Amino acid sequence: MSDSEKTLDAEKQQVALSEGTELTRDRITFLPRSDIYETNDALVLLMDIPGAREEDIDITLEKNILTVNALVDPKEPENYALALQEYEVGDYQRSFRLSNEIDQDRIEASYQHGVLRLVLPKAEAAKAKKITIKSN
Repeated sequence: MSDSEKTLDAEKQQVALSEGTELTRDRITFLPRSDIYETNDALVLLMDIPGAREEDIDITLEKNILTVNALVDPKEPENYALALQEYEVGDYQRSFRLSNEIDQDRIEASYQHGVLRLVLPKAEAAKAKKITIKSN
């Protein structure tokens, strides 16, 4: 991977819509930046969703696809005149394909300070096991 591919640009990435997909809201939809960490027992996914309210975040799991949708309504002061706009407001959407190594019944989610945290516990069969050597 080249250095330019490794470097993340500072702008939000828009979600690429597949052919035949229609938007139901007249808003742009962003691909939220995400980090995934692995522990012994789980994968932890952190996703930036600034401006969303907890009740406007929808997390679904269907056919091993985990999808996060977040609707963000702009908060604009009354009677204002925009002099400069560098920050775009839009909705967020991102999907992840889960392997069978994830215990899908135990996934947990929390949202605080604009960051969605998903804990994806590993299935028992996927956890690392210590094998002891038996002496004769």
